[in-house]
Formats: sequence, structure tokens, C-alpha cells
Amino acid sequence: QVRLVESGGGLVQAGGSLRLSCLASGRTSTRHAMGWFRQAPGKEREFVAAISGSAGSTYYSDSVKGRFTISRDNAKNTVYLQMSSLKPEDTAVYYCAARNSLVVLQGPDEYDYWGQGTQVTVSS
Repeated sequence: QVRLVESGGGLVQAGGSLRLSCLASGRTSTRHAMGWFRQAPGKEREFVAAISGSAGSTYYSDSVKGRFTISRDNAKNTVYLQMSSLKPEDTAVYYCAARNSLVVLQGPDEYDYWGQGTQVTVSS
């Protein structure tokens, strides 16, 4: 079992930056591909970014490409999401997820473990 705990969310003005962290504990492994998803009120959970187990590959949704950066520090069992140039439409609960594979996939159903989420609110 893998436990994921997100932190770093908050309220920020449009154009600002935030860094989210996801601390993994339990049966963690560098073989886990990790992802960030978000869910706004009334909307489905959507893919934001993901990183392979080796950290050799990263993937982003078109809506955040060029503004967000995903990274991982396997020594600290932590995955980060650096968010810049934030927009009001980035407002959502952000979730960290892990899957029992090195390979990154973008569908939420492909992930095996989830954190509780952290709220990000971007004011205009």
C-alpha cells in the first residue's frame, strides 16, 4: 500500500505561482509512475502532468504545458508540481496519484493510489 499526502495549495492571484508537493510513504518505489490530476466543481477529474518512475519522461496536458513543471526527488519520496502564470481556470482540487508501473498513462483509472487532494484557488 502506498499513502500519498499533498501539500502546498492555497489562494493566489492570477499570474502568480505555487508549488505543490506530494509525499509518498508505505511501499514506495521508484518504479511508480506519478501523476497530478485536478477536479473543478461540476467537472470530471482531468490529467495535468505525469512523470515516469525513472524521471526520464514527463507529460503535460495542453492546458498547462509551458506553465507547469513536474519533478520528483526519489530520495525524499516526493513529487512536485511547480505552477507558474496561474489562471483562474486553474482553480481546482489537485490530486497526486501513483500507479504500479514505470509507464506513464493519462487516464485517472490507470492509477492505483490517490492522495486526499489540495485546493488551489486563483483569483482574477
